[in-house]
Amino acid sequence: MYAFTYQRPDSPRKATNAIEKAEDGKYLAGGQTLLPTMKQRLASPSTIVDLSRIDAMRGIEMKARNVIIGALTRHVEVQTSPEIREKIPALADLAGMIGDPAVRNKGTIGGSIANNDPAADYPAACLALNATIITNKRKIPADEFFLGLFETALEEGELITKVSFPFPAKAAYMKFPNPASRFALVGVFVAKKGRDVRVAVTGAGSNGVFRADNFEAALTAKFHSKALEGVKASADGLNTDIHADAEYRAHLIGVMTRRAVDKANGK
Repeated sequence: MYAFTYQRPDSPRKATNAIEKAEDGKYLAGGQTLLPTMKQRLASPSTIVDLSRIDAMRGIEMKARNVIIGALTRHVEVQTSPEIREKIPALADLAGMIGDPAVRNKGTIGGSIANNDPAADYPAACLALNATIITNKRKIPADEFFLGLFETALEEGELITKVSFPFPAKAAYMKFPNPASRFALVGVFVAKKGRDVRVAVTGAGSNGVFRADNFEAALTAKFHSKALEGVKASADGLNTDIHADAEYRAHLIGVMTRRAVDKANGK
């Protein structure tokens, strides 16, 4: 590591003020991405603003048929929340699939969403559940938040404080994980609310998380895995790496989507 200024404010306002004054400041939430990249000298911020003392950014509450999760809420808290398990069990299941116990006990939902890793799990949940990302400045619909590889709609110094997820009628998440990192080679989150069906794919796209329009159209007509017969994902724009090529990821999108629909339907 190298020398940097460390600050630990106790409110969102103090945190954003610290970032505004820093030459090159970074927020530290769970540290599961920032600290390893700093150790590898892939990132060298002049100032670290540790958010861990900001209690206002923690917790889970139910409000007007939405679950609102504080940005500093850890993955294990989402995984084990009785309220989330009752209202959006698919979200709790997703949190339980992230990394290993050490990661789940330190990593935060806000940090994951802000980082927008192309193989992360939460971005798929945000898109499929039509979530709203709440910052210190505004509310951003998930469809407008994820812009590309590690890129979001967050402005310089803007801070995620909460994430609001509407209750779906049915939802499920299935992923094919890398056996070492537990990141998704392909993860698919399927959600149905009224006639609106959303299918979000993570781990596969070369430009990050995306919605699978053709799968959504088929499932809108009939929310059943049989409705997906003959529906295929294109390999265009999908990742090819040492773990899987684009054609295999395209195949996995179909497999994971069918499994997610069956799970959402209680099969």
